[in-house]
Amino acid sequence: MITIVVDGLFGDTGKGKITAYLALRDSPALCVRTGAPNAGHTVVYRGVQHVLRTLPSCFVGPSLLAVAPGALIRLDVFFAEAEKYGAARVKVDEGAGVIEQAHVERERADEYLMKAIGSTGQGVGAAMVDRVLRRLRLARDFPELSPYLADVPALIQELKGKGVVIEGTQGTFLSLYHGTYPYVTSRDTTASGIASEAGVGPKDVDEVVLVFKSFVTRVGGGPLPGELPPEEAERRGWIERGAVTGRPRRVAPFNLELAKRAVALNSPTQIAITKLDALYKDAAGKTRWEDLPQEARAWVDWLEDQLNKPITLIGTGPEPDQVVDLRRAKLGP
Repeated sequence: MITIVVDGLFGDTGKGKITAYLALRDSPALCVRTGAPNAGHTVVYRGVQHVLRTLPSCFVGPSLLAVAPGALIRLDVFFAEAEKYGAARVKVDEGAGVIEQAHVERERADEYLMKAIGSTGQGVGAAMVDRVLRRLRLARDFPELSPYLADVPALIQELKGKGVVIEGTQGTFLSLYHGTYPYVTSRDTTASGIASEAGVGPKDVDEVVLVFKSFVTRVGGGPLPGELPPEEAERRGWIERGAVTGRPRRVAPFNLELAKRAVALNSPTQIAITKLDALYKDAAGKTRWEDLPQEARAWVDWLEDQLNKPITLIGTGPEPDQVVDLRRAKLGP
């Protein structure tokens, strides 16, 4: 089985937590990360916060950890994470692109990108420009990466019978093509783009898990419908900061129209909702549907009816195992 995990909003919905839960619960043989080190996926595991910028969030389980051919890496970030999470189980596709210091400097010198767009300044856009112009050096061009090199699409096909999770990056509305252009990232972040970046044809994908948070956040410039003033966000307990930049996230209530659009763009087979406990405090830490507050269950039922897709995974706290898992009840064994 091949499962794609994709963010339905502007990033920061808890993809890392959901991916980590799948790693613990389903023990997939392989996890593949797409994207680039401008996005940090946060996992709180046994009380310790981990921010992964290159490797997939499946490190909590026994999975092989791989970086997709369409991804970008920075050597210092890649080696630091490989050392921390077990180099013996880390692979990078030989065709993955490599961000070099010149890319970082070029991007940070671009006033339009840094100030008007709100780029993270990690060199990702500049590296993608070089890739399009066929100038970018790839993982296979760096001898120090040779112990890690692999054909990741071939690995996916080899191991799909034992379970493969492909972890997307950022969010649907940061997609270069389908997002709030020009306030977007430099790649397609929808499920289709994630599959392409990993090297998987659409008919090989069995499950698409679309992840929403119980409220909406975004970092940097661009529209955010219903944006709340910082003091109101603080009153509601919704203050967050970007995992890579540390910038405060802008905040808005859950937006049904954005959610419906994300469903149309990603064709999910199931939906995950994180931070239900941010809306309903009594939901914190619960792992059974019947233990959730009645009003929380009513909201989830309402949202499921509106989106016409099963809500199967409900996050109720920061740890990966703080999840109400309704997959068996809604999807069958």
